Amino acid sequence: MRYVTVGAAAAVLLLPAVLADVRNCSCDHAQPETLAARECSLCRAAESQPEGVRFFALRDTNPNKPHRWLALPRFHGKTNPQELSGMTAEERTAYWEFAIAKARDLWGDQWALAINNLERRTQCHMHIHIGKLSAGAEDDRFVVVTGAADIPLPREGDGLWVHPVAGKLHAHWGNDAPELLLER
Repeated sequence: MRYVTVGAAAAVLLLPAVLADVRNCSCDHAQPETLAARECSLCRAAESQPEGVRFFALRDTNPNKPHRWLALPRFHGKTNPQELSGMTAEERTAYWEFAIAKARDLWGDQWALAINNLERRTQCHMHIHIGKLSAGAEDDRFVVVTGAADIPLPREGDGLWVHPVAGKLHAHWGNDAPELLLER
């Protein structure tokens, strides 16, 4: 009888995250047939929203993340994959404000938001993970900001995660898959 080590089991569970990389995504929302790929499923979800919707939230469909939500823009980016840097400052602020409001509705002051870097994303449509911050996740790689308009863009090749502290926000860097810091 063979036994699987904890390390091997963890490696299998993390394999999809390791293989995630949407930098060469070929989604084109003007050509619906290109949205059939798995990495384009959030583009399809955006296309299914009514025209007047600017941002929307979806429950994460991963069964391992039953308490997780995603915040998405209805609009598609100018670049593929879609990135925060491709949005105007006004669009980014409104997007963060939407995600923060949804997070507060779900988790009160225990919320956190996370964006994985492009190599760790499994979807080319921009999305912010919404969840409860895991205990002990706080580290010293952050900047304190007063609100959504002050949240910086993720650093090149880096993820970004944000959570409330004493009426302000900590915007963290130095983690390529910060969604893993959110409770499942």
